[in-house]
Amino acid sequence: MARTTLIVLFAGFAVVSAGYAGVIEDLVNSDIIKPRFSDNVLEDANLDVPELVRKYRYPLEVHEVTTSDGYILRMHRIPHGRDQNNAPSVKRPIVFLMHGLLCSSADWVIMGPGNGFAYILAENGFDVWMGNARGNYYSRRHVRLNPNSILSNAFWEFSWDEIGNIDLPTMIDYTLKYTRQEKLHYIGHSQGTTSFFVMASLRPEYNNKIISMHAFAPVAYMAHNKSLLLNILARYVNDIEELASRFGIGEFMPNNQIMTWAGESMCRDQVVTQAICSNILFLIGGWNEDQHNATMMPAIFGHTPAGAAVRQFAHYGQSIAGKEFRRYDHGLLRNMIVYGNMRPPKYNLANVRVPTFLHYSNNDPLSQVRDVYRLHQELGEGIKMLLPLPSFTHLDYMWGIDAKTVLYDRVIALMKSIG
Repeated sequence: MARTTLIVLFAGFAVVSAGYAGVIEDLVNSDIIKPRFSDNVLEDANLDVPELVRKYRYPLEVHEVTTSDGYILRMHRIPHGRDQNNAPSVKRPIVFLMHGLLCSSADWVIMGPGNGFAYILAENGFDVWMGNARGNYYSRRHVRLNPNSILSNAFWEFSWDEIGNIDLPTMIDYTLKYTRQEKLHYIGHSQGTTSFFVMASLRPEYNNKIISMHAFAPVAYMAHNKSLLLNILARYVNDIEELASRFGIGEFMPNNQIMTWAGESMCRDQVVTQAICSNILFLIGGWNEDQHNATMMPAIFGHTPAGAAVRQFAHYGQSIAGKEFRRYDHGLLRNMIVYGNMRPPKYNLANVRVPTFLHYSNNDPLSQVRDVYRLHQELGEGIKMLLPLPSFTHLDYMWGIDAKTVLYDRVIALMKSIG
């Protein structure tokens, strides 16, 4: 109850602040506040991914690709290391990183050199590509639809079904064509794992383009999840998107100056409200103070949340309510048009035949052990391994203090052993 109260206070503060966005922005940009802050953390909170990576003297490329249905997706590439494996002309194995719900490519670099997974991979000799799903901060464009339209939510009429069925194949094909390679390693976190299982289920030919798949906090089945937010949403799953649409809302929690300001002013070290920020993360991802780096919260809230469609949450709500891993339920009539059946079909996980490594924890409220075991059992023939972690929560896979030694080093060793 105490944690819930803190969340409500923080949310209320953010809503009130929204009415004074101009004043807040001027205050944040003034010299009144800045001298009190850690320059590194504050600066990292305000830099986008290219600026952030280049600040630390790593090479960074920005690539854009347009999907078959018109979404313009942006990818970020770190082609080689800074201190090791830094020859620019060497052909390296590709690792494709895919973020989770409400996140972006920033997740893999926020924690800085030596801690951010993208930097660690580059130093270990990998060509690192970071995807961004449609609708997030870096992929918020379309050839004809306007994400900010007040007359139509057409831009936001997608879930992680389209991300897996369209976005991932489009980005993977571009990456392989650009680098003139045939296969890559795939690493996803949370929704980044969901979208992969969607892709491999619906488009099994992509098994031939994947060397290995590493699922951080794998999410397919959600029957036993313990997320307060998602379980509440699941109760109203049939009304969520319709109600939001009536109010002209298609997007949920976009990246904005308010969240950046809140992170800078309320979440920094030596401020009493920092506990509120910690409790927000604990409520979302699970409680684990041992892995929580509170100092980095201004940088985290500067980049996260990065926006998502309301339908992405509704689709997860359907998974919870129905206890199955199915395509999005549009309703009886629309389902007949889209799927040729009144019920949305199940994803065929037997089509997933790449070497798949499920990294999971007993302490993750969103990726529960029983659901992970069910996923493991239904994957197709071939190498598939359950790899437990000691007490990681849902967000520790990206931002945990010991993520490098406990998780990243293990994944790198597995990828190098496979080839």
